[in-house]
Amino acid sequence: MTLSIASVSVSYNSEKVLPRQMEALLRQTRPLQEIIVVDNASTESAGDFLAKRFPRVTVLRMPKNLGHSGGLAAGLGYAALEKRHDWVWTFDDDSVPADDALEALLEGVESLSKTEGKVGIAAALAMDRKTGECYPPLLWRNGYVLPSAELLRQPIWLADLVIASGCMVRREMVECIGLPRADFFSDFDDFEYCLRARSRGYKIAVISRSKVGHEIGSAREVRLPGGRSRLWSEHTPWREYYRSRNIAYVAWWLYPNRTTKQFVVRHLARHAGGVLLFGSNKLSCLKKMGQGFWDGRRASLGIRFLPQ
Repeated sequence: MTLSIASVSVSYNSEKVLPRQMEALLRQTRPLQEIIVVDNASTESAGDFLAKRFPRVTVLRMPKNLGHSGGLAAGLGYAALEKRHDWVWTFDDDSVPADDALEALLEGVESLSKTEGKVGIAAALAMDRKTGECYPPLLWRNGYVLPSAELLRQPIWLADLVIASGCMVRREMVECIGLPRADFFSDFDDFEYCLRARSRGYKIAVISRSKVGHEIGSAREVRLPGGRSRLWSEHTPWREYYRSRNIAYVAWWLYPNRTTKQFVVRHLARHAGGVLLFGSNKLSCLKKMGQGFWDGRRASLGIRFLPQ
């Protein structure tokens, strides 16, 4: 039986970047049964261009901006639960998959199903389009753990945390664990969904041959003491709020233990140091991080700040 595959892209005023993704989805060597865009209450011009340029695309227009989290939940609910596609391939609006990315994902899942059983999420490797660097999937040991270089070189391997953009989600898993948390609005919603999937016994497979061009924030290479360098992704203050709030909420309310809380505090402190060293909007970002951490510990979720 031929599997039914749909894509879901969450979009907000993205008429400048989304066409590259739509064209890449239409070029897939394994065709999609449906291409779906969740329009998060874009302006009229941004919302109408899809119908004119890509009439095959299904557009779900939201009455207000629900953020990535709410848009992803709406798109998955439509594609998996209402239309009942077997797999749903999810994207941010600026991600561009390689032409054979979907074919590689499906081949990887088929080979894993013989040995690993319940694969609920299959993830492509997200690559920064400017630098060519990989955004590595992560392991979770009461905090983030980078996979070893040897593991990253494996053609197929199992992870705990992957970003939503470029992930293929099984309908059966959505029916079992529910939809992503719309009350996160933005950031860490995909990691929380991964943790939920893992807690219910589903595996997350990384298919290294499947590639998706992606940008997390405004990335640039920065120099560290000792001649080292790293990729620094700069975020707007409103995103720093949700990044801090949602990870604090997960640590204090969903997976509360001392080790996880200590990790989150250290992680946010290191990031604050990076903002001070490399950020261009230091005070506003640090203020929003503090507000987010406080709200996360109080379990105060929902929409507090909108993109500017």
